[in-house]
Parts: sequence; structure tokens; C-alpha cells
Amino acid sequence: MISFWERESFISYDFVIIGAGIVGLATALSIREKNPKASIAILEKGILPTGASTKNAGFACFGSLTELLTDVRSIGSENTLDLVKTRIKGLKRLRERVGETNLDFQQHGGYELIGKNELNAVDQLDSINELLYPIFKSEVFHLKPRLIKDFGFDENTIKTLVYNPYEGQLDTGKMIKYLLVIAAQNGIIIHTGAEVISLEESGKVIINAKAHNSTVSFDASRVIVCTNAFTKKLIPNEELVPGRGVVLVTKPIPELRFKGTFHIDQGFYYFRDFHNRVIFGGGRNAFLEEETSTEFEINENILTILREKLNTTLLPNTSYSIDTIWTGIMAFGNSRQPIIRWHSDKILVGVRLGGMGVAIGSEVGEKLADMALENDV
Repeated sequence: MISFWERESFISYDFVIIGAGIVGLATALSIREKNPKASIAILEKGILPTGASTKNAGFACFGSLTELLTDVRSIGSENTLDLVKTRIKGLKRLRERVGETNLDFQQHGGYELIGKNELNAVDQLDSINELLYPIFKSEVFHLKPRLIKDFGFDENTIKTLVYNPYEGQLDTGKMIKYLLVIAAQNGIIIHTGAEVISLEESGKVIINAKAHNSTVSFDASRVIVCTNAFTKKLIPNEELVPGRGVVLVTKPIPELRFKGTFHIDQGFYYFRDFHNRVIFGGGRNAFLEEETSTEFEINENILTILREKLNTTLLPNTSYSIDTIWTGIMAFGNSRQPIIRWHSDKILVGVRLGGMGVAIGSEVGEKLADMALENDV
């Protein structure tokens, strides 16, 4: 039962954002920047943000060569270019908002490991560089085959490396931590342990949330749903499919030979260094149907594949041990373009980040804020 004091101070808001991941926090902060007097709350079902925002590998990337070629085939050159612009703008906004030191942002560049099955992508490198030239004003992708040996990769499996100098890496735990700090400093109320179970529209939007075995009903003039892969629980017809990803991190490896972010097999596998550790994830493409799940379980078959690739391709003849393994839940669709739209007159949706939440989350939040503020609340 809600007390008088709780009803007066904690229930009614101008804006309620559902989901305290990168998109939800970015949306709240963008609204605050544009409307200093608005009352804003975020509802998060977990104690920590659930999904992918703190469970990814910490890539500050905009797409590898083979990923961008796939995008061109899927959505065309113009839409691919717009998507890259969104990712670049999102990363810039994130770095400016949080600060590079707070993010532990490092720019060692990005690489793609090209096997024999991807060699045809190398023939299209010049065309992708031409497409991206208006953004970067220089060639983005370069061949660096000599680095295969320098980095210690298996030379029989990897035929060449494609390098770009613009990718970076960051600490996503720190990212969310500092976004939460900034939100609190800006008077944004964050209710954790509040799982939204339904939305009702009347004069305002009624947000029914389950907390501590009871239901609390909040209300707001505008609601923004930022729950990514979990969105169908509230909006069943949304066009997205969850994608579970396994990630592991090794214990420190003395004299680890590479730095940077790395992609394999159209981005389905990815790894990076972190203080002489290797963070390695992916493999859901081997079991796509099984991995369309919102359950945080580890697929042992995928874990076997990751270990095998570490042993034979990435760290051959290198002794290592695994420290931690976890899963994150992403959201995908027929294209990598996010869903940013009105669900109704008072409810907005910003979801389906296609595994690129770190890159595009802040820009998605900016667009949602602009839409939410179209009419004065």
C-alpha cells in the first residue's frame, strides 16, 4: 500500500523511462538537458541494468568490413552510411557526456581477421572506403597481413588482417556507473527492482510495476520504452528477436601480443585486450535458434567453440585460464537499424540495437528525447 508521502513524491512524473541501460539513461539525460524542470524517473527491473549494457565486451566500434558489406546488401549504401553516422555520433556523444577517463576509453584501432571464406570481402575494400570517405575524409580500412605473426595468430587459418584506426574500447561497467551518477546529479529518479508488467493509457499513462511481491502504479505524461530484447513482454508485436551472446574473460596473460578490438566471421565472434586479459565472445551464429532466448544461461556448445578458437586461432601455443563467463541478451531484426517510433500518442519505443548499443545508444536516446518533447508536457 502506498503512503501519502510516497504518492506525493515518488509516483507521478512528466517522463518515465523503462529500462536503465545505456538507451534509457541516455534518453533521461537528453530530456534533462533540453528541459531542466521536467520530472523524470527510470524504472529498472533488476538491481543492475539487465540485458546487454553491462554484459557486452566493451567495443566502441561502428562495424567491420564484412559487417558493413552485409549492411549494404541488406539495407543499401545510403542507409548503411546513415547507420555509420549514427554510430559515430553516438560514440562522440557518449565520450563527451561521460568523459574518456571515466570510460577508460582507449583507441588502439580495430581489426578483422580474414579467413579463406571472407577473402572476397577484401576485393570490396576500396568500395567501402569510398562509401565512408564523406564521414572520415580518409581511407578507413587497410590491409595489415604482417600483423598476423606479430599478434601471434594462427597463420594457417588467418589469411590477412583488415585494420581501421578509428575503433576504440571502453569499460562498460564504468560507463553505466558514471551514467547513473550523472543521472542522479541531474535529479533523475531511478527505481530499481521495479519490473513493469503493463501499461495503461488514460489521461496519463499508468505504469504498473511489480516490486517486492506487490504492484506499484506509477503515472506519467510520456513513457519511453527502452527494454531492447525484453520489449515483447510489454509490446508483443514489436519486430525484434532476442539474441543471446556468451562472453568470457581470461586471467591475465603475461606478454599478451595484441591490443585493440578484433572481429571474426562478420562480427559473430569478437575479442579484445583488457589489462593483459582477453575478452572473447560470440558464436551464436552456430546455434541461432537456440540463442533467440532471454534466459541468461550459458550454451556449453558455444563455450566449447570459443575455447577451441582460443586454443587454435587466437592464442596458439599460449597458456591461459578462464576467469569469468557470462551471457548478455541483445536484440536483432531484419536490418541493423534500430526501432525508434511512437507506439501510441503517449508511449515511445527505442529498441533493437543490433548488438551496437554502446555505439548507437546515446544517439538513440537523443532522438527519443526530441520526439518526447515535441509537445510540451
